Formats: sequence, structure tokens, C-alpha cells
Amino acid sequence: MVRFALLAATLLLAAGAAGAAEKPGLSVTIYNADQALVDDVRRLDIPAGRQRLELKDVSAAIRPETVTLTGEGLSIVEQNFDFDLLTPQKMMEKAVGQQVQIVRTNPGNGQETTETATVLSANEGVILKIGDRVEVLRDDGVPTRVIFNGVPLTLRARPTLSVTVDSERAGPRLVDLSYLTTGLAWRADYVALFDETAGRLDLQGWITLTNQSGTPFVDADTQLVAGEVAIADNAPRVRPLGRPMMGVARAGAAMRTQPAPEPPSSPGASVGDVHVYRLPERTTIAQNQTKQVSFLDAHGVAARKLYRWALPDFQSADNPSSAEVAVAFTNSAAGGLGAGLPAGTIRVYERDAGGAPKFVGENPIGHTPQGSELAVKIGEAFDVTVQPTLVSSDVIGKRRNRYAMSYRLRNARPAPVTVELRQGGLQEQNAVVAESLPGRAIDAYTRGWTVTVPAGGETTLTATLETWW
Repeated sequence: MVRFALLAATLLLAAGAAGAAEKPGLSVTIYNADQALVDDVRRLDIPAGRQRLELKDVSAAIRPETVTLTGEGLSIVEQNFDFDLLTPQKMMEKAVGQQVQIVRTNPGNGQETTETATVLSANEGVILKIGDRVEVLRDDGVPTRVIFNGVPLTLRARPTLSVTVDSERAGPRLVDLSYLTTGLAWRADYVALFDETAGRLDLQGWITLTNQSGTPFVDADTQLVAGEVAIADNAPRVRPLGRPMMGVARAGAAMRTQPAPEPPSSPGASVGDVHVYRLPERTTIAQNQTKQVSFLDAHGVAARKLYRWALPDFQSADNPSSAEVAVAFTNSAAGGLGAGLPAGTIRVYERDAGGAPKFVGENPIGHTPQGSELAVKIGEAFDVTVQPTLVSSDVIGKRRNRYAMSYRLRNARPAPVTVELRQGGLQEQNAVVAESLPGRAIDAYTRGWTVTVPAGGETTLTATLETWW
């Protein structure tokens, strides 16, 4: 059974139906281009009048110009993002020009000595002025600690967004915070166990999530956008539907949201080039964590082994070359899947004579819509080869050529094989003069044939093609 749901939505809809939010919750939409959209609905008890709201646990990699904040009866006056986190180094940097207390402990008798020092510099080390002398604060084995007068207002234990608002009334309400951030990424990986005899494979899919944003995202409804989106430098990437950009609203002007439209319910629907995949369960993505989440578990998918060989132009080869080996299947409901697959790497295994799975090859796939055919290359067949021969090449008219080709296909395997053979080098205008097996047009520039080669034998395919421009 396929365990992921494909949401057909535009990027605006991927932001989440925040305007219609009825309860607190966190939603994270991760794109391919090191961008993620965070939609954080919180319940806050806000007094009436003007005050400052401090919203903690926002991403340390937030793009402040993309922030929106909405809430019933709220208007925005000012926002500040305090991203300097409280660390010993930051404390020392903020203390430059100020006095601190240096406490040293004599390791011999445990006696403490306290001196007042002025911090002159905290750049690649700390330089202090103590009385008439200047010294470098060194880690020389003598226990030393620094006592500060207090914590600077701009340093935060956690990334904090401070917003000054005007509230029309007092009381609890839902507040929706939305912003873009960097530092979140995802990729898809697949494991396929292929049974050539049964013509089936089991396919398991994993989403690998990486969080380097500086903030954990706890119990988040996670969505993944498959497809490239345009990212403009120094400009907001996404402007969510119904939400004015912060800074546009003036004090006293209430910010209102519009309910977002409901997404289409069909799992196979799509809009443009963007697909949004929602993980089946809410998940927590900790800071500096890479985690894998299962999103696909399909069994008995119809599949077959495929041998492929292609020639990019009309030419001969002195020696035969190996055909590619691929595992082919269709992500359709009839084939056992029935949903789009995000880009990733498919690793294929087959069982040996003892029943143990053995790795036989891997290859990447692109974002694959529902109903598409996939052929995952797993290697080259040393015992299935093709040797092309250019029998003749004639100019038969102005910018018109005729090529006669012969392809010798050999199979040293103990069973017959089918080879998908392709000839490139055609122009958009072309014609088939003769062919020993019926072929088909792969595209405007390529002709293809399906050739059966007997066990321990060979087959010769001939074709005469004309092309002009």
C-alpha cells in the first residue's frame, strides 16, 4: 500500500490554510533550493493596547523580510529579529569597552583572586586592561572565570522574533506566524527488492530530512515540494495568500486573512510543475539532525528486467559493446503504485540462490508524475552485446541523407533476452525506407526497436533511414 498522499497545490497553497486555522500547530514546507516555509499558529493571551510580543523558537536562519504575523484585532507597529544567541564568545564580544570581574583560582591552595578588568578586544582572543597592565586572557591551566554585570538585551538564549503590536482588545487568541528560512533540506531514497522470475518488486521509500536552521521543529506537519521554484536574491520568495507583508500594514490598520481554498482531494492531481508531498504523520526535526521517515511501502509492483542499447549517430564500431541492464516498472495504480515519486536514488537488490538479498545497482530518478514509466539502470550486461555497422551513407538530395545500418545482437545467457535498441542522429524530418523488424519513433530524433535474441544465439537487425533538414 502506498503510504504517502500527493497534494496538488500551488506554492501559495503549500503555505498552509493558515487563514482558516482553528487550533495551534506547526507546519513546515521544505523546498529543493535550501528554502523552507514555516507556518506557526500559536495561542497567546494578549493585553489590550500597544505592547511587545516575544516569539521564541523561530528559525535562527529566518529571512526577516518574509515574516508575516496575523491575529484577530492585531495591527503591527514594528518587528525585530534577535538572532545573536547567548554564548560565552558573544558575551565577551558585547562586553568590549566595559568592565568585568576576572576570578582566578590558585591550583595549589584553592585561594581565589578577583580583579576588575576592562575588555579591550574579543577578536581572535580576549585582551584585557587590568590596572596599568594589558594582558591576554589565556587558557594556561589556571582555573579562571569571568563575571559579567548582566546579560545584554540583544542576546537571547533562543532565536527570538520581537514584534510591537496594537491590540484592539484583551484576551487569548490564535496568532499565525509565517516566514521563509534556510537550513532545511530533504531528499528521497528508495530500496527496491526485485524478483525477476515473478516479474515483481517491492519498493520502499525514505525521506531524509536535515535541519541546520538553528531551531528544532517539534511535532510539525511536514510537506515536501518537488520541483524547481524561482528564488530571487534579496526579495521575498513566497507571499502567502491573503497575508500582507509585514511593514506594509500601518499602526491602527487591522490585518485580516482570507480563508485559503481547499486542496483538490484527488491524489493524482497536480498544478503546473509543482507537487507537494505530505508526510503521513507529524514529525519532529531536531536541530543538527538528519532523520529518515518512511513515506512509501509498496509490494508486488509489476516489473521486468530490460536490456537497452543506444547509438547517438550513424556509425560503425570495431567491437561489440555491452547493453545496459535496467529494471523497468510503471508508477500506476494498475502496476501497484499509483502516485508521483519525488526525485531520489533507487537502489535495487535481488535475492541470490540462498535467498539473501544482494545489491545489484543504483541510479537516480527525477521527479516522476503518476503513470510514468521508469527504467532504473543497474549495470551493464557483459553477456548481451550489440555491434553496429554503417553499411552505406548516401547523399540523395539537397540536405537529405540516407543511411543503411546493420546491428548484430549477441546473447550468451542461458535464456532469451529482449533488447530495446535505439538509433539517434535523425533530424526532425525523417522517413523509414526499410527495416527488418517493426520499429517506432521514440522522439523526433530517435528510432527504436524491440529485438528478441535467443539463448546462446544472435539476431541481426537492419534498417534504412532517411533524414533531412
